[in-house]
Amino acid sequence: MSARSYNRAVSGASNREADSSVSVGENRDDEDGDSAANPRTWMRWARRRRESIRRRPGAYRIYRVVIGLIGAAIVIGGLALVPLPGPGWVIVFLGLALLATEFTWAARVEKFARDQVKAWTQWLGRQPIPVRVLVGILTFALVLALFYGLFVLTGVPGWIPDQWVPDLPGLD
Repeated sequence: MSARSYNRAVSGASNREADSSVSVGENRDDEDGDSAANPRTWMRWARRRRESIRRRPGAYRIYRVVIGLIGAAIVIGGLALVPLPGPGWVIVFLGLALLATEFTWAARVEKFARDQVKAWTQWLGRQPIPVRVLVGILTFALVLALFYGLFVLTGVPGWIPDQWVPDLPGLD
């Protein structure tokens, strides 16, 4: 990230986070009397820590590599969970958000992905009930097909009772 794009990102973040409800003389940390539990205190500490890392080029390179590896692992794990019931997309977006803290391409990918998921959700919401039911059935069929493929490759886990698994070709 260039210094110019970094300065734009930092100034944009500080403008978004400005709280006009607190006057200049008020202490923002002690709004509820417990500054250690205040999220703003933690965020300021994290921002200062990241700035101190960015001032040291060697540490900054290592920091970016670590953030990249952790973010990529979270995204890949989330993508593996997308077809399964659960928070797959939430995990993908958390990984992208982590990557977006250091990589501008990840911020663009995250925005694109959010826009696509929002468009799909809005489109599906406008469809009649039979179309929504069909999408649900197809999604369920995809999940079953993924599990079937997994069980063909790795075998049926021992903790699954035998009566739950029909006699399908390739399943032992």
